[in-house]
Amino acid sequence: MSIMHAHSQSTPAAQPTWRERIKPDWPLPQIQNVVATVNLGCVLDLKVLSQHARNVEYNRKKFHAVIMRIRDPRTTTLVFASGRMVITGAKSEELARLAARRHARAIQKCGFPTKFLDFQVQNFVGSASCGFYIRLEGFERANWLSAKYEPELFPGLVYTMVRPQLKCLVFTTGKVVFTGAKNVDDVFEAFANLYPMLLDFKVCNMAMTAPKAGPRPTTGKRSRKGSEGEFELE
Repeated sequence: MSIMHAHSQSTPAAQPTWRERIKPDWPLPQIQNVVATVNLGCVLDLKVLSQHARNVEYNRKKFHAVIMRIRDPRTTTLVFASGRMVITGAKSEELARLAARRHARAIQKCGFPTKFLDFQVQNFVGSASCGFYIRLEGFERANWLSAKYEPELFPGLVYTMVRPQLKCLVFTTGKVVFTGAKNVDDVFEAFANLYPMLLDFKVCNMAMTAPKAGPRPTTGKRSRKGSEGEFELE
């Protein structure tokens, strides 16, 4: 009995999930871009593909891939001669998979024996607006092991998070971009970790109204004007 009691005391308590830690009045991050890859299982003649497919760009001297675009879902895909495709611009894993299948089908119609192999999401990119200005210099000093702020080179602060493993780009306007996440939960987990830290460096006399957050999912030193807009999510 005593052994069981000692064992129960040594068992660490479960870590609260991000759903339990994010408060109702907090803003929520939104997924802005999903980067996925798929293997078509055949070698492609990119010149032939560019001549027969629609909505494509191909300039061998500039880039060794065909650029294909579709409107629904709105995505851009890089098609390589090896048969590998890289899909960008989708807002969810399901839309990225749908876009990949439509691109594969379009290539098949050009006479190539395509398959659909090894679909995998490589990166989820999310963003959030805190609704207040942030003192990036103070945040960097307090988190100097993980934070890097060089406004002469880049207008945002780069914060490297270990769990989950991804990077957070924090701008003085309160916008945060999460990149390198392997799943959607990583984006929300990172936000649940980061937001309370940012609150400690809120510029209280410069409050701003945050945009309304979407539905909850089921599953620099001195910033330049519009600086966060210069970061391409795709």
